Amino acid sequence: MSAPTRPPRGPAPGPVRADRELLDAHLAGERAAFDELVRRHGDRLWSVALRILRDPEDAKDVLQEAVVSAYQGAGRFRGDASVSTWLHRIVVNKCLDLVRSRLVRPPAAGWPATDPADPRDVAATLVTRITITDALALLPVEQRVAVILVDVQGCPVAEAAEILGVPAGTVKSRCARGRRRLAPILGHLREEAP
Repeated sequence: MSAPTRPPRGPAPGPVRADRELLDAHLAGERAAFDELVRRHGDRLWSVALRILRDPEDAKDVLQEAVVSAYQGAGRFRGDASVSTWLHRIVVNKCLDLVRSRLVRPPAAGWPATDPADPRDVAATLVTRITITDALALLPVEQRVAVILVDVQGCPVAEAAEILGVPAGTVKSRCARGRRRLAPILGHLREEAP
């Protein structure tokens, strides 16, 4: 099983089953069940990996490792958290393993994933995205991951805490410290907003 460069969007046709039902079906031998979980959560998992690692190739490799790890380790899922949180934790841990094992290469600047409403805004959108990505890279990895999960991905603090395996207060303090470091770097973006 390989992770796509950019996971497909949208649910597969048919009745919608809960994540836990899909995981149980996978454990019972239903081949398509795990694929549905990856389709359902793939965009967010990809986004987290890409924002942490800042390199599409590294993110692709880590996402593929994480998917294989989850596929093979599904029987060890204890149910303490949601399946989504469990998948995110695997991806974050794989990203942190890579970050700790070597220096992450600078990001390859690419075009925005979606077209802005006004094509004249493509350059401005790209510059803003690169500016934010570069600013996040300046944060220590623990603060970067917390800010990405809470502020960029919109995870509730409690879910981010479960993903990271730390208390909610630790996530809050990492986010607060990260935001303080980002404020002088990204403050001009707030001033430019309409």
